[in-house]
Amino acid sequence: MSSETLRVVEGLPGGPMRCGEAGAPPGSMQGSRVPDPAALGQALRQLVARSEIMTSRAVVAAGDSVASFRVMSFPRSATDADIDAAVRNQLDLGTSKMARRHLEVPGAAPEERAVFAAVWDRAQVVAIAESIRLAGLEPAAVDLKSLCVARALTRDSCIFVDLMSAPAEVVLIDKHVPRVWHAFNAETDRDLARSIFDALRPVLGLSRRSGGTGFGPSSPIVVRADPPLVSGVATRLEELTGRGVLAVDPPPRVDPAVRYVPYLACLGLILRRSG
Repeated sequence: MSSETLRVVEGLPGGPMRCGEAGAPPGSMQGSRVPDPAALGQALRQLVARSEIMTSRAVVAAGDSVASFRVMSFPRSATDADIDAAVRNQLDLGTSKMARRHLEVPGAAPEERAVFAAVWDRAQVVAIAESIRLAGLEPAAVDLKSLCVARALTRDSCIFVDLMSAPAEVVLIDKHVPRVWHAFNAETDRDLARSIFDALRPVLGLSRRSGGTGFGPSSPIVVRADPPLVSGVATRLEELTGRGVLAVDPPPRVDPAVRYVPYLACLGLILRRSG
């Protein structure tokens, strides 16, 4: 659920999958926010029925604009209570309107523990969950889109550029963990390669302070676009950045009937459930 587009996938890696997509009703979504859960829930109910999806539970990929995240590192000796306290201290915004969540991810070094910690707009998570319930499904979990995409990509460390979102997005991914997220307006009617390059600059600057060890000078740029990025733009972007520019590869064990480029975040949710 992002960029006013709804996509659903049912299935498991290696098996058959059902999928479908539809635009959100006018006014029901604003980017990744849900001002009208009732209208959105009705549209989701119709999409689920039309896609012949039979499950009664749903996990949801929500756009990153509803949350902020950071990756925090701790000594291997840190207890769960130590980590909980540090996350509360770092992400306590002094308001009950925000909710926190964290999960352990691969650390920067063998002697470290690392967690992906996010702070959510509580009202938006409630609105998303309400729309899912109004669609006749039980919301089991809400994940950030960037975390889902990082699971689905075959490259463990890269810069992911999503030109199918509005606005476009850049995510720096290190060992399948998102480190930095940035939104920008892609100037498709002008110099698209320069527009992407300008958007990468703040992300690359923040990468030096993100603490990851997998991302480096040889890490490529992976572009999600439909239709694919034309070769001239890709070559120009390679010249500007000094990095290889690649299209999205198929995630492992995906049903060939599923168009994996538009459904990338949904497939990341399936990998979450099967991992």
